[in-house]
Amino acid sequence: MHGAPALAAGFTHMPYASPDAPKGGRLVQGVSGTFDSLNPLIVRGLAVQQVRGFVIESLMARGHDEPFTLYGLLAQRIETDDARTWVIFHLDPRARFSDGHPVRAADVLFSWELLRDKGRPNHRLYYAKVTNAEAIDDVTVRFEFGGAADRELPLILGLMPILPKHAVDVATFENTSMAPPLGSGPYRVTHVDPGSSVTLTRDPNYWGRDLPINKGLWNFDEIRLDFYRDANSQFEAFTRGLYDFRVENEPLRWHSGYDLAAVKSGKIVRDVIKPGVPNPSEFLVFNTRRPVFADIRVREALSLLYDFEWINRNYFFNLYARSAGFFAGSELSAYGRPADRIERALLKPYASSVRPDVLDGHYRLPVSDSSGRDRAMLRRALTLLSQAGYELKNSVLHGRQGGQPLTFEILVTTRDQERIALAYSASLKRAGIRASVRAVDGVQFDQRRIGYDFDMIPNRWDQSLSPGNEQAFYWGSEAADHQGTRNYMGAKNPAIDAMIAAMLEARERPAFVSAVRALDRALISGFYAIPLYNVREQWIARWNRIQRPETIALTGYLPETWWQTPSPQPPHR
Repeated sequence: MHGAPALAAGFTHMPYASPDAPKGGRLVQGVSGTFDSLNPLIVRGLAVQQVRGFVIESLMARGHDEPFTLYGLLAQRIETDDARTWVIFHLDPRARFSDGHPVRAADVLFSWELLRDKGRPNHRLYYAKVTNAEAIDDVTVRFEFGGAADRELPLILGLMPILPKHAVDVATFENTSMAPPLGSGPYRVTHVDPGSSVTLTRDPNYWGRDLPINKGLWNFDEIRLDFYRDANSQFEAFTRGLYDFRVENEPLRWHSGYDLAAVKSGKIVRDVIKPGVPNPSEFLVFNTRRPVFADIRVREALSLLYDFEWINRNYFFNLYARSAGFFAGSELSAYGRPADRIERALLKPYASSVRPDVLDGHYRLPVSDSSGRDRAMLRRALTLLSQAGYELKNSVLHGRQGGQPLTFEILVTTRDQERIALAYSASLKRAGIRASVRAVDGVQFDQRRIGYDFDMIPNRWDQSLSPGNEQAFYWGSEAADHQGTRNYMGAKNPAIDAMIAAMLEARERPAFVSAVRALDRALISGFYAIPLYNVREQWIARWNRIQRPETIALTGYLPETWWQTPSPQPPHR
């Protein structure tokens, strides 16, 4: 995206992969929730997302040690102009789908048209920016962008999933289906137990197994995904060895839940990994489509009433940190930094959208006395609520006009989310606000989240060091009106849209970083979500039959680089 790739032509393998890793064995992964579809490229249903990487390939593959660099996969060679107004992909003539059909330019054009018209909202948004597409020959495709100032588009096209034209029914593509999809990737779907498990089997004839980008990857003969509706039963299944690894997200469990004989004996290994990307951040998201959250003063007041210090100490053993921004722990974060010259120039036309203390870097999240009953914080919140037209009568906060009480629902799906929401609800009650907490299963939660059928939900945004077009999918004005996007807060802010455009126009890393920080300032100033905490580490528990390379990628753990310890061979007699 910016600068030159870290690896020159002729590289032999990725630095975070072990090229001599043994092949064979089986990896069993426990997955939270359920599924009713194998198609991860449509809005309908709950799809098995792993199909996207294991079965369906893209033209290019990410280098996980760099902010945003792609290397050839289905595409053997790439051409583009200096302004990146067009891109040409030259396909590897050896590329094959798992049924033996060659991957050709017609498949690329078919995939682009299909996903532009019938795919997920992010695909529709991205691929609609192409103004012309044509096959130059059977293995060469050219895309033109009509002079759009979006230098990321060639990379976005490089990550486009390629589907076989001869095996996809356009008329039924948008319907949920349990039919195993056909792809060109290293695995095939070989068994499905609807809602419970999916088995992927390594394709012995996989066309790309010897590519440098794949050396040391895709080492298991079989990968099984087992689905669990209940978080506790999922953890218990892991302790019994029913699946091989888990990514732990609950600090309480990581702190005290692994006091197991298998851990003490070394059969279960606990890895603490510190990736180099922005810290994943958890938030409570205001749905500003709801009238109760339309006033920014209400949102700011409700943010003041979240007592992070008390929750972090009592629930999380002080394992978490907190940042107001969306790119915490990285150079992209604006929190606590004064805006530079480029940022100020970008934000000048939108001065009313960015708070002065956010612009000069002085804004800080409120710090309570950790008592759970901070009176100073309560007074600040009530002052803001009074300015927004509310008053406290008989311990209940009412609107001065109409007299309606300030009430809303917090929708949650996990035990940890429920505990945080209940603690927050208790703090709100002191201000006369009634927030009910409703716990639902993962399926209902996803359906209501996708349809924006909620007042407030917890959500986590994982960011890279090279955010781009997906930011419009997260908080762009156009995305706010389309179901299935991740603009859960319903943000419609010209400043946000302009900063995303500036990111996409940036040619050099410094200008890009400034544009992202300017975006961060606009998001912070809008009080669209309450920052809960930042996850600074990845907590991975695995049975020791599963091994990993010593070198960790910039992005953190990568199961596709793991392998199973070979079974000892019996002695010859």
